[in-house]
Amino acid sequence: MKNYFSFAVAGSFMTMLFLGITNYITSPNDIWFIYPCFLLLLWPITLYFMFKKLYKQYSIICSFMLISFLLIENYLYSPNHLWFIYAVYPIIWWPILMFLEEKAKSITVALIGSSITIIYYSILNITLSPQYPWAIYPAFLIMWWPLALYHAKKKTSVAFSINASILISIFFITVNVVSSPGTIWAIYPIFLVMWWPLSMYFYVYKKKNIQSY
Repeated sequence: MKNYFSFAVAGSFMTMLFLGITNYITSPNDIWFIYPCFLLLLWPITLYFMFKKLYKQYSIICSFMLISFLLIENYLYSPNHLWFIYAVYPIIWWPILMFLEEKAKSITVALIGSSITIIYYSILNITLSPQYPWAIYPAFLIMWWPLALYHAKKKTSVAFSINASILISIFFITVNVVSSPGTIWAIYPIFLVMWWPLSMYFYVYKKKNIQSY
């Protein structure tokens, strides 16, 4: 392991040095070498923490690196628009879930996490870009976390298909209203989604009938 790690460190350092010199000689006004260097740094770091089985510490280090990289990228190319705050939030959840361990699979954590996520992006939406309610999209995605976890634990596939279809229908109706209220197009995807619970119901019903004979 020591030889592998030493090789990874030396290889990463030499490659980053080469890329830095090449960047300076060929295009000093465009700092592009930081992108491959970021990936090269992950090589020895991943090798070390995976061998030591320090998964929690690895999540902290990688999260810090990702956030730092996004912050530098934001500062260099678009300092007037703090877009990194949109991407930082899900990265922070990586070490949090790692430290929660088995508790991360609980419905309580899923409900708290999804609620905080919806509130976080709603605040960003209201304060930074109130022109369009884009927070409905991450809210729709994060709602699947507690919904899927609850029905997976209860093993209620038919009920999951019904609740999920209702969630999808509400989402399409909301997007239709806020995006193009003059055109009623939400009925088309909703019609397709309705086949999911219907097919699940008849599948389970047919399976029970076969087992009863």
